[in-house]
Amino acid sequence: MLHMGEVQVESAVLFETPEQICRRVFRTLCPATAVPEIRVEFCRFASASSLARLRDGCLQVRITDALDGAPAPVLEALLYLLLGKLFRRPVPPAYRRRYRLYLNRCDVRHRLQGLRRSRGRKFLTGPAGSHYDLEALFDELNAKYFSGALRRPVLSWSQRPSRRILGHYDPAHNAIVISRLLDSEAVPRLAVAYVLFHEMLHLHFPEEHNGAQRRVHTEAFRKAERMFADLGRAKQILRDLTAPRLR
Repeated sequence: MLHMGEVQVESAVLFETPEQICRRVFRTLCPATAVPEIRVEFCRFASASSLARLRDGCLQVRITDALDGAPAPVLEALLYLLLGKLFRRPVPPAYRRRYRLYLNRCDVRHRLQGLRRSRGRKFLTGPAGSHYDLEALFDELNAKYFSGALRRPVLSWSQRPSRRILGHYDPAHNAIVISRLLDSEAVPRLAVAYVLFHEMLHLHFPEEHNGAQRRVHTEAFRKAERMFADLGRAKQILRDLTAPRLR
């Protein structure tokens, strides 16, 4: 059921400038605080990242230009999220859902991926490590688990030996990057193979989008992952490798 009050609010949003929307959101979240000077600008970011900060009495909001021209209710939702985080105010879940629904639209996802590809910097060091060659390992896993059907993406070791992110697949650059932490004679080959296999599954099973929900590890993904030989031991090696160290 629609109420006239709701219609009026939605209509007002459609005719507000980004600064006016921001001012209204600020008043809602911080009713007891004087409204500062507000500046909203669209910037050439390489992703959907946006930010808000309060500096010298001025509320500065920088929004990715991928959202320049987005529907006003989407900008309103984003401003609620940015200002809620900045001022530590609770934000109704409906705004996050509205924003996620827009980002998950097929045309918006393709636009953002294009921006990451054209503007984003990807520092790749190559597949040959000190102890392991990712290309040789990829070909072996491809033949064993994918019947050789996967086209080899760009393969690289990370610049730094990250313990938090052991590997990731970047669809924008069609690249799999493995943490240099694993390129060591102290790390069993099984563990390196499993991390690479996991990222190959992301190449084989693209993420799914359903409304505001994004699923990276689908049921098909999990089922295929369980086919990896000696999966339990590989995971235990990685847990031991990344466990916090006592000093």
